[in-house]
Amino acid sequence: MKIAAAQVRPHWMNKKATLAKAIDLIAEAASLDVELVVFPEAFLSGYPFWLCRTDAASFEDSKQSQAYAQFINEAIEADGPEIAQLVEASRDYKVSVFMGMNERGSAVGRGSIYCALLKIDAEQGLLGIHRKMTPTHDERLCWAPGDAQELRTHKIKGFQIGGLCCWENWMPLARFTLYSGGEELHVSIWPGNAVVSENIVAATAREGGVWSLSVHGLLSMSDVPDDFIFKKQLVDEGYDIIFGGGSALYAPGGAEISAPAIGIEGLICHDIDLAAVYAARHFLDITGHYHRADIFDLKLRATRFTEASLRG
Repeated sequence: MKIAAAQVRPHWMNKKATLAKAIDLIAEAASLDVELVVFPEAFLSGYPFWLCRTDAASFEDSKQSQAYAQFINEAIEADGPEIAQLVEASRDYKVSVFMGMNERGSAVGRGSIYCALLKIDAEQGLLGIHRKMTPTHDERLCWAPGDAQELRTHKIKGFQIGGLCCWENWMPLARFTLYSGGEELHVSIWPGNAVVSENIVAATAREGGVWSLSVHGLLSMSDVPDDFIFKKQLVDEGYDIIFGGGSALYAPGGAEISAPAIGIEGLICHDIDLAAVYAARHFLDITGHYHRADIFDLKLRATRFTEASLRG
């Protein structure tokens, strides 16, 4: 299977322009015979990078509220036209897509944003939208906690594929749930700071006997629109490069195939195969011959609070 990490920058806080860029990249992936292209965390349409740089925890700060209002206006609804366009592009170009996005609640949670992983198969269409279960540290000032409704793997081109967002890759039971779904390729998406993914990407490949692809983004202050309320302040304080990439690939068993790519922009392509997965499982299969289901038990609550559940 040929896969690609789309180590690219969004049109930050501009979903229309970022969507157009994503479709162009899907077309480019098709020209390279890529079968699955993976985009960074919150690619559509940008990571809330200002939080840790502007004292976002200040209670009832009017500038923070205005920044949030600007940001949520560019978030995507699960049943919105942007998703339909991506599904259509995936089908037309015959390229499956995993993409990080900011999801806005359509009814319940209308005023909340979820860090989400959009999953599209070129043949089956929309597979699901996974909401990051626990936003990390200052992210909780912007993103609401997600759930396990779409914590599952999907069969794409003969590979069982799962994915997690950023630091939820450090959640052992989340990883185990995906391994238990027969995962063979694990996708982890990150905003663009390779330091935060150190160790876990290779450890996942070793632990799960899976191909482990990490996908990071790029972002500079020049990508941020001038009307964003904190733009001038952050530029005046000397901020320039926010995220510098760092996408990488590790083989089942943990061997480094592609070191973190810092500063490179574009599609980074790899060929992977199933034979390597099952060679690694000979020594360690943590949901099979190296698991004790008679001793350990995992219970998953894969539910989501919706308007329908509210009405019973």
